[in-house]
Amino acid sequence: MSDIVRFGVSLEEKLLFEFDLFIRDKGYENRSEAIRDLIRERLVNREWELDDKNENVEQMAVLTIVYDHHHSDLPSRLTDLQHSRHGIVHSTLHIHLDQHNCLEIVVFKGRAREVLELGERLISTRGVKHGKMILTTTGRSI
Repeated sequence: MSDIVRFGVSLEEKLLFEFDLFIRDKGYENRSEAIRDLIRERLVNREWELDDKNENVEQMAVLTIVYDHHHSDLPSRLTDLQHSRHGIVHSTLHIHLDQHNCLEIVVFKGRAREVLELGERLISTRGVKHGKMILTTTGRSI
């Protein structure tokens, strides 16, 4: 762990009040922990933005999709898409939610642009009811 540096921040009273409510609701022990997390989140987003232009940097993401496995040939189309990019798809978890619906969790590792393209393609596949991708980092810069 690196040295801790202190700095001051000036905020409007209402903004600080709202921030303190956020801290309480999220369970942070103090303002510093919350500020550190917010800064890390922005740095991860910046890393993705920069890496989208840098073809040689790997990123991580997690995709969740919900779909009806009885919908035509949807499960095989989703599997085919993942196999077509097997170097990016590192892991999947398939959960049967009920008689019809499945949740699939897919972990990606690869170049930002390719990860984003595959995630968007899976989410937009006809028959997928809901999808969300969480962009994260390999941790190298934070």
